[in-house]
Amino acid sequence: MIQLRRLEPKDAVRMLEWMHDPDAVEHMHARFQDMTEADCLRFIRTAAQDRPDLHRAVEGPEGEYLGTVSLKSIDEAAKSAEFAIAMHPCTRGKGQAAQAMQAILKLGFQDLGLQKIYWCVDRQNLRARRFYEKQGYLPLSQDPDEKDLFWYEISAR
Repeated sequence: MIQLRRLEPKDAVRMLEWMHDPDAVEHMHARFQDMTEADCLRFIRTAAQDRPDLHRAVEGPEGEYLGTVSLKSIDEAAKSAEFAIAMHPCTRGKGQAAQAMQAILKLGFQDLGLQKIYWCVDRQNLRARRFYEKQGYLPLSQDPDEKDLFWYEISAR
């Protein structure tokens, strides 16, 4: 079982581990492999502000950092945000990413009152696309956009 909590400086080392895992970042559009522990600590300090982005650590049963889930570009007028998730490689195949996704979506819809949460996935990121399909989410279109991205969107129920 996982829980969400604020990011803490102690998370930086394990955060850097997923950033430097070639399989984890292969299809991401940021250059995470170039990040340093100092970059992670800066991100954690900025994340404490909760706006315009809300980032939460995914914590395992022993208190260990397992990843980060985010609601980015929160638009209070439009009641929307962009979802993002990055999990440590040790979580693969254990269902923790699915739990983390459901927890941050619940936070967005119930606690923040969002009406729409969206995200995108690179066409070549087959692992992520299979993950979202397994969770019951299909892209808005069968064809990727001009940047080779598939877009997903869910609305409050």
